[in-house]
Amino acid sequence: MKKDLITEEQRRISRYAKAMGHPIRMYILSKLTRQSCCFSGDLTDELPIAKSTLSQHLKALREAGLIKGEFELPRIKYCINEENWKEAQHLFQKYLNLKH
Repeated sequence: MKKDLITEEQRRISRYAKAMGHPIRMYILSKLTRQSCCFSGDLTDELPIAKSTLSQHLKALREAGLIKGEFELPRIKYCINEENWKEAQHLFQKYLNLKH
């Protein structure tokens, strides 16, 4: 594959799409867009998954840059990464409006 065939914008939207590719992650994003932040323990109480599984989902969202985690010992507070969330919205809107 040619190096310049895939744009940086395509790489970014793919990173966001991959992170959003699980219903649990979409639930987390939906919750965080409706409220300012939440603690991982709150999510553990709501979701029917193990803490370790939740941690993996939070890690995927964090690595994609869609959420941020802040330590408020002994807990971690998670919030939407506003800058990247806006970029993801823009990229998806742009892509979905392309005429093929």
